[in-house]
Amino acid sequence: MTQIRIHICVKNIMGKHSQGIDKKTISRIFGHRKGWVFTPAHFSDLGSRDSVASALKRYSQSGLIRQLARGLYDYPRTDPELGVLAPSSDTIAKALAGRDVVRLQPSGAYAANLLGLSTQIPMKIVYLTDGRSRTVQIGKKQIILKRTTPRNMATAGRISGLVIQALKHLSQKHVDEEVIVRLDRRLNADDRKQLLKDVRFAPTWIADIMRRLGKKEETEIT
Repeated sequence: MTQIRIHICVKNIMGKHSQGIDKKTISRIFGHRKGWVFTPAHFSDLGSRDSVASALKRYSQSGLIRQLARGLYDYPRTDPELGVLAPSSDTIAKALAGRDVVRLQPSGAYAANLLGLSTQIPMKIVYLTDGRSRTVQIGKKQIILKRTTPRNMATAGRISGLVIQALKHLSQKHVDEEVIVRLDRRLNADDRKQLLKDVRFAPTWIADIMRRLGKKEETEIT
């Protein structure tokens, strides 16, 4: 009898603990807007890895959240006409970066697309990072976090970083006057000032273009 009572008592304690993790997990999910993309690491302070994984599995099975890939979920947004919407590449990348203090910098064809220098939306979207490298496949789209050098991350999150990475992708022989004009149209006064501040981080040929675009603002002011 004693063994049975102890077993029942332990089971009840474990059940209450599991319910507590579930409530805390769902509370954190609801605390974010729909469209939030997350990993189990975003709940690591609430309980053990297994208990968090179990809670996320239950909410995924109920349809409240959606599993995008192994270890990656979102609190999906819906549209009255389009139905359940896919999360943006940026929100996925930020989730993959986790809760670590890391920076992200769009690069390659994705950077060129963001600046309007290319109309092609790449199936492989690459972000440079000072965190660990990681790749995840979501449907036909592949999100890649690629660890890089401090120099490449010096302009992360700034317009200059986007310009440098986009022009690197296009390569010097493909950056003609038309490309520069299209880029020029995307820049505002603050963007031009930032380009001048960050020329030291760019390859020589890109630095020349950045000076040209930045000095246009100086000319207009004078």
